[in-house]
Amino acid sequence: MDSFKENAETVIHKTQEKIKKIFKIFDHDDNNTIDVLEFGTVLRALGCAPSEGEINQLITELEEEQSLRIIKLNTMLPKVTKILMERKYKPCSPEKLLKAFQTLDTEKLGYLTQDQLNKYMTEDGEPFQVEELEEMYSAAIDSEKGCLIYENYINLIKVENEESDEEY
Repeated sequence: MDSFKENAETVIHKTQEKIKKIFKIFDHDDNNTIDVLEFGTVLRALGCAPSEGEINQLITELEEEQSLRIIKLNTMLPKVTKILMERKYKPCSPEKLLKAFQTLDTEKLGYLTQDQLNKYMTEDGEPFQVEELEEMYSAAIDSEKGCLIYENYINLIKVENEESDEEY
């Protein structure tokens, strides 16, 4: 076996081990299945940033039986391995995210209020779910000022994304 093939197999193996590790966190019954509602969270924990539409399409492809609303590890593993190997659904760059926040910050204050965020995140584009907003707010909202200082938030998620990319 040549060196390139051995290296590729090692990368695939490491990728699959990471997927299994994250999957197990959400496998509450320890039976190699997750609820379809957890699938997007699994993908995001793996460093992907798919839209809700993309998640729903993947669920349709992976779901065992619609009535059961579960995804099996052995069904998901090849598909998610391919997604990670192809680097699909990567989050946007910090620069692009900063530009987006600056566009929303019409007064150029360096922050957005929670009310502004609620409006932008639930009324425009693809709306966030309540759970997603709560998770974002717990990490992003400055507790003293009650607002999102977007450069701090970008730096926080930039570090998280760099850590999730270390193995690839």
